Amino acid sequence: MTLVEASLLRLRALTYALFVELGRAPRAPEVAERGGLTVEEVGAGWRTLHDQHALVLDPESGEIRMANPFSAVPTPYRVHAGGRWWYANCAWDAFGICAALATDGRIETACGDCGEPVTILVRDQRPDVSELVFHCLVPAAQWWDDIVFT
Repeated sequence: MTLVEASLLRLRALTYALFVELGRAPRAPEVAERGGLTVEEVGAGWRTLHDQHALVLDPESGEIRMANPFSAVPTPYRVHAGGRWWYANCAWDAFGICAALATDGRIETACGDCGEPVTILVRDQRPDVSELVFHCLVPAAQWWDDIVFT
């Protein structure tokens, strides 16, 4: 691993750790302060991580929009885990939040077909409903063409 790769890995780990600690996406100045970096270094590192599909930045502000499985903006996929409510980017990421936090959780969303509310409890890394189906309209090879839409 190169020094640059190691630095990016540390920045990514710090960003995720602060996301979990704060219960929201950290802002560049918060990461800079905690990591002994400048805001410019954080921004440049985040842009590289964005280009590598390790996180997604808001095109206007340059701040974090997605740090998979966590969403920095409200979505239809709410997860109660680790004593907090989180937003996931999609149904799949909702399960990922429980996995990332290594905890049980409660996922609340709506059926993509009929709109009926759906609540799923995750206990011991397993959903309480076994007949779930995850369907994505966009083929995986095209997800990053527009990851926010996907």
